[in-house]
Order: sequence, then C-alpha cells, then structure tokens
Amino acid sequence: MIPPVTHSRSSFRGNLIRSGDAEYDAARRIHNGLIDKRPTLIAQCRGAADVAAALELARDFGLPVSVRGGGHNVAGRAVVEGGMMIDLSLARAVRVDPIARTAVAEGGATWADFNRATQAHGLATTGGLVSSTGVAGLTLGGGLGWLMALHGLAADNLIAAQIVTADGRILNANETDHPDLFWAVRGGGGNFGVAASLTFKLHPIKEVVGGLVAHPLARGGDMLRFFRETTAAARDELSVFSGLLHAPDGSGAKIGAMLVFHPDVDAGMKAAAPIRAFGPPVIDMVGPMPYEQVNAMLDGGFPKGALNYWKSSFLATLPDAAIDAMVKAFAECPAPMGSMLLEHFHGAVTRVDDSTTAFPHRKPGYNLLIAAQWLDPAQSPECIAWAKGAYDAMRPFMAVGRYVNYLGDDETVDTVATAYGVNHARLREIKRRYDPTNVFQLNQNILPG
Repeated sequence: MIPPVTHSRSSFRGNLIRSGDAEYDAARRIHNGLIDKRPTLIAQCRGAADVAAALELARDFGLPVSVRGGGHNVAGRAVVEGGMMIDLSLARAVRVDPIARTAVAEGGATWADFNRATQAHGLATTGGLVSSTGVAGLTLGGGLGWLMALHGLAADNLIAAQIVTADGRILNANETDHPDLFWAVRGGGGNFGVAASLTFKLHPIKEVVGGLVAHPLARGGDMLRFFRETTAAARDELSVFSGLLHAPDGSGAKIGAMLVFHPDVDAGMKAAAPIRAFGPPVIDMVGPMPYEQVNAMLDGGFPKGALNYWKSSFLATLPDAAIDAMVKAFAECPAPMGSMLLEHFHGAVTRVDDSTTAFPHRKPGYNLLIAAQWLDPAQSPECIAWAKGAYDAMRPFMAVGRYVNYLGDDETVDTVATAYGVNHARLREIKRRYDPTNVFQLNQNILPG
C-alpha cells in the first residue's frame, strides 16, 4: 500500500493522482483505446523539476516508471500497470524565436500545439502525420513527416534536448554538451531519460499544396503502380504517400489513395497536376492550404479512444507482387477504420549517414504501416488477426529494419535490436552511462551494455 503522499515529502509541485480520485480514469487513458492499464500513481508534472521529484518518489516507493508525453504510442508504453506514470500533459507550452527560427517545445506538447505556435510566424519543422501525436515521442523515435524529404526527420531538426535522467539530473544535451546523449535521443526513443523540453530549428513554410486523391479499390493496383513511378522521379519538394483505406465520407467504401504535399503553391499545383489527372480519381481534395491544415488532415481517421493494433516494416522497393499482395490483404480488412499506408523515403532524409544520429534507416524506399483500427471490442480478435495476416502476406517483400515508433507491445527483443540496426551496440553503451539499472524500460527497450 502506498502511504499518503504530501508535497512536503519532496519538491514535487504538480498533481498526484491515485486510483479513486475523480480525475483518475481520464488521466490514465491514452490515445489507443485498446490499452487499459491502471497505474498506482499518476504524477502530472509542470516541468523538469517536477519530473526529477517524481522520479525520486518512484524510487522511494519502488514503483516502475512510464512516461506520457502525447500518449499516442500505439503499444501503450505511456502507461504502466501498478507503477508511476510520469504525465507531461500539463507541460505543453511552445516558445518560438522567429528571428533565430527556433522553437522550444515542452515535453507534453503535441504537433497541433507546435504548429499553432510556429505557423503564427510562417514557420514549421518536420512533424507527425497526425497532429495529435506528441512532439517528444515522435522525435525521440526519429520522426517521419511531410517535410522529411525537404528538411529531414524531426530528429534531424532537433538542436537541443533537456533530459531528466534516472538519477534526477537535469541535463541540457546538444552537439557540445553531453553529445553522446544528444546523439542517442535522436532515434533511440525514451531509453535515456524524460524529455522535459526539445529545441528545434524551423523553416519558412506557411501556405502549401496538400490533400488527398482517391480511386476505387478495384483500381488500387493501378494507382499503386502509378504511385511507384511518381515517387521514383520525385524531387525533394514533392512528398507523396499512399495507401489503401476507407473513404473519408463515412460510406465504408475501400479506396486507394495518394496524399500529396508540396511547400510552394504555384510549383506544387504543377507537380500535383499529373497525380490529379491520373484515373481520373473519384475524390480530389488537393489544393492550397496552410501547412498546419496539411499536418492535421489525417486526424479524423485516427480518433482518440479507437482500438488500435499496428504492424510495420520497411520496403526497399515496391514490386508488382507486393502491390498485388497489399491490395488482396486490404480487401479482407474487417473494420471500416483499418488502413495500409506507404510512407515514401527520399530526399534529405536519405542523405544522412546511418550513424549520424541514432535513427539508422536512411535508404530510399517505403515504410509500410498496417493499421488495424476499430471501435467495437468484440471485433478485437478478428482485427488483430487481420493485421498479423496482412503483415505475413507482405513479409516476402520486406527489407531489414523497423520504425521504432510503430512497434507494437508484442515485439521481441530481437525485433527491437533490428529497429535500432547498426546503432544498437552504441546505444547500449550510452544506456549504461545514463540509465544503468534500466529505470526507463517501458519503451522500445535498449538493455544497458
């Protein structure tokens, strides 16, 4: 039994929530409705000092620790059964320096928070494809997004990180101070401490071209072949992702879709013209819009509370056989919220050496995401079975490597090592320096070397 906790016990100044408190159920819930864990304590922190104090409380009570930033991780690693969840949802401020073109985001900020602050100055950096995603979690795992072909991953745009380590130290990591830690947090996930704040470089981006074009699933194979040709010739400015999903009008119709992004309106409309003309599509929603709107255009398809189970892997190429297997697998999707997405890697993200940051996957190709998503818990067995079956069908076409942010909670230690690739051994050594007892283990865990 945990005794009553008072603020006089430590320097903690946030909110401590326990089972039975009115706020408890809402506070323990995260984005994925499939996750139903009950922490013993939820420590809602307002900054780095609170995080350090919360870690002290966890040590005193012998509680395992999880860390919640945006709470979007599909595996549910943000919340711990019977331990302490360090919750950063109260720390969401984003401070922008428009002259230096930098922004500091607190550890609980989402990309919606970040974009709202930076777009007021006509600035942006690479963020997630869904704006309710947490800035910290996405960045620590690498950070795929619309701007990665032009400006690299979210982690490539990180210039400093304030990290609270397992022993309560508050470290400012950058290229000159704690450079080993700074290298590790750019792709190594939450293994080394709690990201209390992150500082990014920004780029002048305001009105852009973005949107979705879609075709009936019967033409999905043709569309994916056209997508393959389009991406093979794409310049850095043009990002085209694709996938098989259900129509956004709620009809439940299965479609093949291409999602388009270009940072310049005039050039973007010209670049998008062949994509809009192909087919022609049954849905064409491409046009000029604020970057902030592009970064939120998939939000409605990934609502908080929906049940999610994901599988993911990289594809070096997209042969006809892979396209056929993908269309066939998606035709069997049992729930009208499921999807299979292809995120194209080209441009700036691929012009970085595999070991420049901890994120090792820098080859051109595609990241495949199989996202089973549904609302009725009774459908859980068949939806999870569909995702696993679709993954098995695509296995012959997979390259080595996994994106850590998409790993599920049933992945093996070997899978995690594969996700960190050539950088795994170095990450283990850095883990030993900063977290030798593996306090931060509820993540895509790196064992101390």
